[in-house]
Amino acid sequence: MSNQVPNGRAELVEVAQSLDAAGLMPNKSGNVSIRTAGGFVITPAGTPYRDLTASSLFELGNGDTPDLPERKPGVSPFARPSSEWRMHAAIYRAYPSVGAIVHTHSPQATALACAGLGLPPFHYMIALAGGEVRCMPYATFGSAELADHAVRGLEERRATLLANHGVIAVGPTLRVAHAVALEVENLAGQWLALRAAGLQPQLLDTEELARVIEQFAGYGRLG
Repeated sequence: MSNQVPNGRAELVEVAQSLDAAGLMPNKSGNVSIRTAGGFVITPAGTPYRDLTASSLFELGNGDTPDLPERKPGVSPFARPSSEWRMHAAIYRAYPSVGAIVHTHSPQATALACAGLGLPPFHYMIALAGGEVRCMPYATFGSAELADHAVRGLEERRATLLANHGVIAVGPTLRVAHAVALEVENLAGQWLALRAAGLQPQLLDTEELARVIEQFAGYGRLG
């Protein structure tokens, strides 16, 4: 195993705990993963994020069934990878450029998702997500159907909402995926405030979004 994997695991734990502390992954919800040479490392199911350690993470392959590692001494026999491992595996298979995935139940964005609403391009920061953030149809958590919805929602995007569920954010690195997840929640709060006030903001057109994305790339915001 390369020296990069332990470092990646430490960052994964740090990001998951940061999202939890910020209230974006309430009641042990959500999950985080990073790509590895043979698959991906993902957070476990049902573990309070404050108790998360690098050794409690699971490394899985990208196949349709989880290749579970042998149980380690001192690890609960009930320990298992996040129930959303199928979604992570499907995204990594579909998008080779994705190096990390952050899935949250952040309050504002999840509220939009529960109404079946996405985020239109009303603010230039939505360029971090690649443009309009789609809301994909509902499917049972952990299912292959939900994984398919997530993959379609991420086409030419770095974020998508999952109806009655939450948010998926991706990036070439965990730093970028984390930043996208935070910005989606921020934008969702702004959009909900605008709707509550009965305001109709101007939307940015495709040409302007392309200019912003180009500017962001030049500043290193997208990599």
